[in-house]
Amino acid sequence: MDKTRHIVILVPPQTSLLDVAGPLEVFSKTSDYMARHRKAKDKCYTTHLVSMDNTMAVPTSSGMPVICEGGISGIRYPIDTVIIAGRGEYRKGGPAHVLKWIQKINKNKPKTRIASICAGAFILAETGLLDGRRATTHWQLHEKLAEKFPLVRVEKDPIYIKQGNIYTSAGISTGIDLTLALVEEDLGRDVAIEVSRILVLYLKRPGNQSQFSNILMTQKTDYRPVKDSLQWIQEHLDEDLSVEQLAVRASMSARNFSRVFYREAGVTPAKFVEKARVEAARRRLEETRLSLEEIAAECGTGDANGLRRLFIRHLNTTPAAYRKSFA
Repeated sequence: MDKTRHIVILVPPQTSLLDVAGPLEVFSKTSDYMARHRKAKDKCYTTHLVSMDNTMAVPTSSGMPVICEGGISGIRYPIDTVIIAGRGEYRKGGPAHVLKWIQKINKNKPKTRIASICAGAFILAETGLLDGRRATTHWQLHEKLAEKFPLVRVEKDPIYIKQGNIYTSAGISTGIDLTLALVEEDLGRDVAIEVSRILVLYLKRPGNQSQFSNILMTQKTDYRPVKDSLQWIQEHLDEDLSVEQLAVRASMSARNFSRVFYREAGVTPAKFVEKARVEAARRRLEETRLSLEEIAAECGTGDANGLRRLFIRHLNTTPAAYRKSFA
């Protein structure tokens, strides 16, 4: 590594602390890892916390202030990446001078990466750089973003989206996933995986993974029969997971089980089973060298053709293409 990459994180008032701290930790741990294991001569990343209004201490939604080095007027270094943290006051819009600065960077240095985290997408959208592009934000805000910026192709499901040099990520913790993706672009997948392990992350998630994972869904309900069914399904994907069989396990009629399951989980039992099988298959495609037939058997899709149909229906891609991109 011959040259440090300067990362500017714009910190709006009332941002979430994790919007800032998450990317900071990823870049910091990456530099530490490269220095120890890859003998990098220079620091891989130098991060700069920059306020929107030239103040030094920016209040966050949790009450803990973020100490910045100043505003954008003090920048005297080449910028590799600009990250706009989410802001609680997204309805008020971004300062005009900051919007013009972002537009100028994109025009004069089109290779500079510009990214947003959570509600930071509202600031990025104000610049016009998201017009005609796919973009995402926190699932609670996607309708507001689409309403306020009708030229933006808002998608609520992905955890992050890349369109050229422009990146948007969903809610709060997905800023970590986005930052790991940036590290992968710069230093390769092996380094990104090692950094995710150092951070003790459950999984380095690809951008098109849903914000609504089955793991989170199991935490949604406290109703024991459904909660137990949700957990049992994910541990027995290769078994008969028909509504009738699941209802027998829950000591309920099939009709009542379906009704209660939908009420508690927000999806039908069949839809949850499909999503669970897709998630499990994705992890095996990313992390193992098992054949498609072996993965299909483990995940209960019957055979490779069944696995292929499931991927096309849910992800608009094939298992082979998915593995080529993410394995």
